[in-house]
Amino acid sequence: MTENDPRPTLEEVAALAGTSRATASRVVNQSPKVSPSARAAVERAINELGYAPNRAARSLVTRRSDSIGLVVAESEERIFGEPFFASLVRGVSDALAGTDMQLVLLLNRSDQERSRVQRFLSTHVDGVLLVSAHAEEPLLHQLADGPIPAILAGRPLRPTSLPYVDVDNVSGAYQAVRHLVDGGRQRIATIAGPQDMAVGVDRLAGYRTAVDEAATSDEDLVVVGDFSTGSGERGAQELLERHPDIDAIFAASDLMAVGALQALERAGRKVPADVAVVGFDDSVVATTTRPQLTSVHQPISDMGRQMILRLREALEGPTLVPSATVLPTNLVRRGSS
Repeated sequence: MTENDPRPTLEEVAALAGTSRATASRVVNQSPKVSPSARAAVERAINELGYAPNRAARSLVTRRSDSIGLVVAESEERIFGEPFFASLVRGVSDALAGTDMQLVLLLNRSDQERSRVQRFLSTHVDGVLLVSAHAEEPLLHQLADGPIPAILAGRPLRPTSLPYVDVDNVSGAYQAVRHLVDGGRQRIATIAGPQDMAVGVDRLAGYRTAVDEAATSDEDLVVVGDFSTGSGERGAQELLERHPDIDAIFAASDLMAVGALQALERAGRKVPADVAVVGFDDSVVATTTRPQLTSVHQPISDMGRQMILRLREALEGPTLVPSATVLPTNLVRRGSS
């Protein structure tokens, strides 16, 4: 404390904790490069003195904003209507709890917004989480070539130097379709996800591997949706018109599976007696349908937490080594299959 400023200083925190000022500073800035005993001593001193860092001064010294940009390249309808995004944000928020980092949501849906997002990222954030990037997303290349650490949610369709965190979409889809094959289903159709995103491509690949193994492959049993309920309903209706004898549908998202259930009910098909249905997400939606939806569980909240872990590693180190973190998936069986 000084005569003009009664607030405790970092030097006083260090003196009370019995550490150097540098160690106290590392604790305040949440650096992992501090021993547990030193961290505990500094935290006790901070609590005893009521120390609070001067964020403005620290920003000038560290050139850090303590803000993370979460950039989503989707419509508001998808962002606020699909369980995936809520679960991902929950995981990210959990990982940031107890830190001084703030999360800033940035929508990246048009050229005008993209330009605004680019300007904001260049000066206002320490790192970026990019979600739902389609194949031709310009921001992918700009982040790969720029100085700001960035982590992708999901494998990019085109090769990039950026690291990513994803789930095993191929294996998850394969498990779903194998379950249908093992249950005696012989005309298994799929409502695939967007083919300009790796998630859509990978889930379709898992489906194809399983039906090829079962010798039930037929490209006419494949339609493509956009992960929405409406596209699932339209896709199922199209499949029924093409092949009235289908006895199973694998939908690449729970919402598309819900749409398929609606189309099947309208067509007078009983689930699962006439047509079995399996989704992908294992979201809360899966337990609200009648019958409840068999679905592939993907650990979305864990995905968000892993993204923050990787980003914090990058902020602590001089470089971000390109790599992939792929989390496992598993099938949750319910009444629809």
